[in-house]
Amino acid sequence: MKKTNPGDGPVIIKKYANRRLYNTETSSYITLDHLAAMTREGRDFKVIDAKSEEDITHNVLTQIIMEEESRGQTMLPVSFLRQLIALYGDSMQAMVPGYLEASMDSFRRNQAEFKHAVEGAFANSPFAELAKRNMAMFEAATSAFKPGAATAEKGNGDAPNGSKDEEISALRAELAKLQDKVEKLSK
Repeated sequence: MKKTNPGDGPVIIKKYANRRLYNTETSSYITLDHLAAMTREGRDFKVIDAKSEEDITHNVLTQIIMEEESRGQTMLPVSFLRQLIALYGDSMQAMVPGYLEASMDSFRRNQAEFKHAVEGAFANSPFAELAKRNMAMFEAATSAFKPGAATAEKGNGDAPNGSKDEEISALRAELAKLQDKVEKLSK
């Protein structure tokens, strides 16, 4: 998560006794949802208790996870949570954070490599254009779930509203052509 740009360094967020969060970079009050969005964007931040000046970033990130989990679609399975709780106080507890961090880094690398492999697998085949379009549609669909995606799409002037039907028709026609080619090859 060490991506930073505007101030080159972590954004300082102050948490006040009334539970309000203050972003010192933008001089505005924010919510946990804003911090979750900053995390997804790769912005590094540090949350400090305004009174004691104690670093409470860990507590706030845990609170964000709790809120995300309570919204219905959980990511952390009960068995994982039980195993994690069982490790507290265990002699291996000190090794768990490093292991989990390395596992998540590996997962993200594998995710990127999988995407690259899927793109490369169809590079020299008749399915190349279809694969590219499918990947673009997949990325558009996943970006719709990111915070701020709806506002970004409204400002996007790339394609007029009627072109989606045309694009679907073109994809159907291309799929029909590819199916014909596959049928001819199998005969």
